[in-house]
Order: sequence, then structure tokens, then C-alpha cells
Amino acid sequence: MNPDDSLCYLNGEYIPLASARIPVLDRGFIFGDGIYEVVPAYRKRPFRLEQHLDRLQRSLAEVRIDNPYRRDQWRSLIGRLIESAPAEDLVVYLQVTRGVAKRDFAFPAGVAPTVFAMTSPLTRPGAAQRDGGLRAISVPDLRWLRCDIKSVSLLGAVLARQQAAERGLDEVVQHRDGRLTEGSASNVWVVKAGRVMAPPRDNLILEGIRYGFVQELCEQAAIPFEVRVISMDEVRSADELMLSAATRELLPIVELDGHRIGDGRPGPVYRQLRRGYDAAIAAL
Repeated sequence: MNPDDSLCYLNGEYIPLASARIPVLDRGFIFGDGIYEVVPAYRKRPFRLEQHLDRLQRSLAEVRIDNPYRRDQWRSLIGRLIESAPAEDLVVYLQVTRGVAKRDFAFPAGVAPTVFAMTSPLTRPGAAQRDGGLRAISVPDLRWLRCDIKSVSLLGAVLARQQAAERGLDEVVQHRDGRLTEGSASNVWVVKAGRVMAPPRDNLILEGIRYGFVQELCEQAAIPFEVRVISMDEVRSADELMLSAATRELLPIVELDGHRIGDGRPGPVYRQLRRGYDAAIAAL
């Protein structure tokens, strides 16, 4: 099936993706004034949908866009797109912008939000990434100070990821004032002496839905879990590094800035958490 023929949703209509159009004065296009979500689905079953919808609501509230739909309407919309997609494993992309208005920085009055949603196949991480691990570089975090909002304004993340891509690497590990923040599109986890450490859930990171999930997996496996400010010295001397994201799931980082993390192979904490992760997906 041609991806352009897949069904998408735009402002109340289900139409082929190739036919979807928005006006050039949409504030998402002009200002990046909007919010998005990415919901993975396995065997056509959404994973942690309620948490994704919770985060969508939080982000919309932070930028003062009224949520255009009730919770049951979002579920219905997402369910229809999933059922129409040929892939069994897929991601549903949701985007809500402030709407179409004359170009002006101030919020327009009486404007309906633009709502767009589409699906795409989800390619789960293969053996090379799961068993071989990822390579990353550390870069200064130059993004704005409200990274907790899942905004469509992603230029900072794009520029960061491009630095890794140009070196043939998989991801960046960002830092601000000597402290770990996150990847370009992932949360980063540090393992030392069997303990999993995570940066605080504050305005400097986007709390991924997998953040809470990884914490739950640690509790189930009796792995100590700690949330605190983590220095980049601790990152570089970690026994293990991991990242988590909706499309990348949970993966080990085995090299940072050309230096091995631990022994340069996925470690025992990662392997234990990965088993729990896979079991949770299989149980959907």
C-alpha cells in the first residue's frame, strides 16, 4: 500500500493522506504553535493510550489551547485509524494547533484548533540495536526552557539529532550546565552499581510515557531507582546507559563520544528491563 493512500484524520474528516491540506496561515505552520503526541500500537492495540492522552491534555493546557475532543472521542478517532491501517504494529501521530488566523503573535480569538492524525508502520528495534547497542555523542542542550511541553516546535531537537546523523551515530545525549537532560527524542537512563538513575521530571526534559513504565519495570525487578540531577561526569563513568522512546522502546547506549560505556556491550540491568518490556508488550 502506498503510504500516501493511508487514511488520516483532519478536522472531522477521514481522508487519504495525500489529500490532506491545511491553510498556510495555520499557526502550527507559521509559528510552530501546537502540540503533538505519538502513540505506539502493537498488534493493533494501543500501548499506554490513557497516559498519552493525559500528556496531550497537559501540554495543551500549558500552551492554553482548549482540548477539542473528549477522551472518548480521542479513543474513537485513534481506534478507527488503527483499524484502517494495514500494519499490525504502528504509531498514531496526533497534532493539535491553535488554528488558522491572521499572522499575529498574540492568541487569536474565536479560532477553532486544527486537529490532524495519521498512522505509520512501527518498525521495532532489531537484534543489531537490541544486542549490539547504540552509539551517541554528547552535545549542549540549546533548546528552550519548556521541554516538558510536547510542542511541534522541534527545531532544537532536529539540529541536535543532525549532529549525530552526520557522524553516522544513533542519538545525542544532551546536557545543560553540566547536568544530563535527555536525547533529541528520548529519555536517557544511567546505571551505576545496579541502580537506575533518571533526571528529574522538570521543565528541562519531556517526561516520556516510558519514563513511568521504566520505573515500574525497575520496581517489578527489585532494581533500585533514583530520580535526581545527574552530572555528565556520572554519565561518562556509568556502568550502563539506556534510552527510551515510543518508537525506539528501550535500547542500550554502548558508546558515548567515541568511548565505551562499561565494557562496550549491553549490560545486565538493560537485559533484565528489556525482558520485562517485551513481556508487557506481549501481554497486551
